[in-house]
Amino acid sequence: MKKTTVPSLPIDCAIRTAGASLSGFMLEVVRLNIKRRERQKSFVARGLLARGEICVSGEYVSAEAMLARLDESLATARNRQAAKTK
Repeated sequence: MKKTTVPSLPIDCAIRTAGASLSGFMLEVVRLNIKRRERQKSFVARGLLARGEICVSGEYVSAEAMLARLDESLATARNRQAAKTK
């Protein structure tokens, strides 16, 4: 794999004294963005697969029913969180 360099950037003293090197930070950002893009591609692929399966089966869930299920899940999660903080 060919290595490339990133052009230099002006860095003020406050950033330098924070402890992390700019090159290390940039490398971390690139790696995180690569992972994010891979997850996004996987999400889209799963969505397209699900759409194909729905077209074949003909089984749909209405938006209202799905929103009600999501609201119920959210309320349950909030109740659990509230119980933990008490």
